[in-house]
Amino acid sequence: MDQKNNKKGKLIVFSAPSGSGKTTIVRHLLGVEDLNLEFSISATSREKRGTEEHGKDYYFLSAEDFKNKIKNDEFLEWEEVYRDNFYGTLKTEVERIWAKGKNVIFDIDVSGGLRIKRKFPDETLAVFVKPPSVDELKIRLKKRKTETEDKINMRVAKSSAELATAPLFDTIVINDTLEHALEEAHQKISDFINS
Repeated sequence: MDQKNNKKGKLIVFSAPSGSGKTTIVRHLLGVEDLNLEFSISATSREKRGTEEHGKDYYFLSAEDFKNKIKNDEFLEWEEVYRDNFYGTLKTEVERIWAKGKNVIFDIDVSGGLRIKRKFPDETLAVFVKPPSVDELKIRLKKRKTETEDKINMRVAKSSAELATAPLFDTIVINDTLEHALEEAHQKISDFINS
C-alpha cells in the first residue's frame, strides 16, 4: 500500500468506548448512498461466536497464520488483545474496497484507529464517538444484557482510558441522542469526502 499512489478512496475511522453507539452509527452510515462506504472486515485469531461467518463478520485466522501475516507486514494495524488473541486490519481488505472505488469505514478500537490515522494522515478522518457520560455508558452496557456485572465494570474502567484519547481524533461526535449523532456524523464524513 504505497501512500504516494493513493489516489483511491478515503478512510473513515470510528472509535469509541464499548456502549457509545459507534456500531449503530457505522451501520447507519453504510446505508447512506452518497457517502459510498464499504465496511472494513477485521481479521481475528479468536474463535467464531454464534452465527458469525468468515469473510462477513471477521476473517478468522489461526494464531499462527496471524503471526505469519504480522511477520510478512500484511497488516495496516494489529493488536494482541490477550495472549494469542489478535485483531487487525489486513492491507488487502483496504485495497479490495478501494479497487471497487469506495471509501473504507472502520469500526475499530482506539489504538487501531489512531495507528491508521498516523499511517494515512491526509486520507483518514478519525471520529471518536463519546457517550454523554460514563454513567450513561454503564446504563447502556447493562441494557444490552450480554455481559456479567464484572465484565461491564471492566469495560467501564477501560472506557476512562479510551475517553482520554478523544482529543487525538480529528472530530468528536457526542452520542447524546442517536438522531443528532447520526446527522452530525453524516455531515462530517460528507464534508471530508468532498474536500
